[in-house]
Amino acid sequence: MAELGVNLGVWIALAFVAFGVISSSFKILREYERAVVYTLGRYTGTSGPGLIILIPFIQQMVRVDIRTVAEDVPSQDVISQDNVSVKVNAVLYYRIIDPAKAINQVEDFRMATSQLAQTTLRSVLGKHELDEMLTERDKLNVDIQQILDDQTEAWGIKVANVEIKHVDLDSSMIRAIARQAEAERERRAKIISAEGEQQASIKLAEAAKVLSSQEGSLQLRYLGTLSEMSNEGTQTIVFPMPIDLLSQLSKAATPAKPDAVEG
Repeated sequence: MAELGVNLGVWIALAFVAFGVISSSFKILREYERAVVYTLGRYTGTSGPGLIILIPFIQQMVRVDIRTVAEDVPSQDVISQDNVSVKVNAVLYYRIIDPAKAINQVEDFRMATSQLAQTTLRSVLGKHELDEMLTERDKLNVDIQQILDDQTEAWGIKVANVEIKHVDLDSSMIRAIARQAEAERERRAKIISAEGEQQASIKLAEAAKVLSSQEGSLQLRYLGTLSEMSNEGTQTIVFPMPIDLLSQLSKAATPAKPDAVEG
């Protein structure tokens, strides 16, 4: 009986081992997962999603997530083309389009992509001036994305987008930019005021030309101005009297001389 019990225990143990080996050969991959399969150490294909079966002790697999990854690029010290020191950080969006390359061509694709993004960020921004970093972020994002996408293609990685998040300046540079912006606003205000004065002078010249061409129009304009002044409720009104109007009034008040009597 004892020997029978020992044999039964051995068979039970062997059954558990066999069950474990067989169950380990069945793998279920989710929709966003792929399996890079190796047979005796050699790459033999990419499988998934769904159920895949591996030969125990002969085949192994590496799971790869093909969803888009948002990788934060740490803050980088950048010296712009006009010698301004800034700190810039960004976010990188990428995904794996070829799991075999991502596993076989690079040791750690996440670390490699992050390091490449940092060096590319410094290299691209260092070729531009500070004003371009602040006003042309969309263009810089596209330039960085294209460079990264070209270099990570050999790793089976597609860089979808790069977004510059912050461009940090020291306090002295912020004050200088504020003074520059204020000076620019004052310059525009003066230009607008000068353009208004120019347009007003042109219209006044045209109006003066029209008034001088019509006899009596200047006097009518003068009388209209006096009427407007009298309606303002002031107690004292100063009447400016043009010289030409005085001369016309004096001519009207002087009686005509009788014609000389012929002898």
